[in-house]
Amino acid sequence: MHNTGYTNTCTVYNSKLSCFEALTKSELEVIEKNKVVVNYRKGENICKQGSFASHIIFLREGLAKVYLEGNPKNLILKITPAGNLIGLPSIYDGNNIFLYSAATYINSVVELIDINVFKQLIKENPKFAYRVINVLNENTVQIYGRFYCLTNKQLHGRLADILLCLAQRIFYDMEFDLPLSRNDLAELTGMSTESVIRVMKDFKDDGLIETSGKAIKIINFEMMNRISEVG
Repeated sequence: MHNTGYTNTCTVYNSKLSCFEALTKSELEVIEKNKVVVNYRKGENICKQGSFASHIIFLREGLAKVYLEGNPKNLILKITPAGNLIGLPSIYDGNNIFLYSAATYINSVVELIDINVFKQLIKENPKFAYRVINVLNENTVQIYGRFYCLTNKQLHGRLADILLCLAQRIFYDMEFDLPLSRNDLAELTGMSTESVIRVMKDFKDDGLIETSGKAIKIINFEMMNRISEVG
C-alpha cells in the first residue's frame, strides 16, 4: 500500500518550540511584563472555543488536548505537550475568538501572554515571525495527518498511530505510563471505548504490546509501525 507519510499524528514532531529564542532581551522582558502564570488541575479547560481570545497560551508544564467541540462528539486535533503554544490560529486579522477548545490531561502550568503584545512582536521581529509561521505550518501538516488517519485508517491502524505517537513524540520511550483513560483514547481515535479495549487486547494477544495498569510497553515496534502505515 502506498505510504502517505501520515503516521504518528497525535502531535507535532518537534514538540519543543524555539520561537522565543528569536526574541531580544528587551522583547523577552516585554513578554514577562505582559503574561500571567496559571495552574490548572487535570481535566480543566484552558480555553473555550468561541470565547474571546485575549491571550496566546504557552504550556509550560503538563499535557493538554486541543479539540473542536461537537455534538455528540468532540474532534481531537492534537495532543499538546509542555513547551508548546496554544491559540496561534486566533491571531489573524478580523478574528478575536478561540477557534478551538483546550483542556488538560494532567495537572499543568500555563503562561497567558497578552495577544496584542504577541502580535506586535511578530510585526517587529522578522526572525520571531518566521519561527511562528514554521510552528503554524508544522501544526497544519500534523492536522492534515490527523484527518487522514481518522477518515482512511481502520481501527487497528488508528490506535497503533496514537500509541506510537505517544511513545515517539510525547514520552520519547517505548515504555511509558499512559495518563489517558480508555475513554480519552476513544476520543483521540474516533472509536468507541469498547473498540479501544478490544483492539488493545488484540495488540496484547499478538505480542505487540504489554500493559500493566497504566503502564504500556511497545515490544514489536516494526509491526506496530506497519499496522499504523497501512491502516
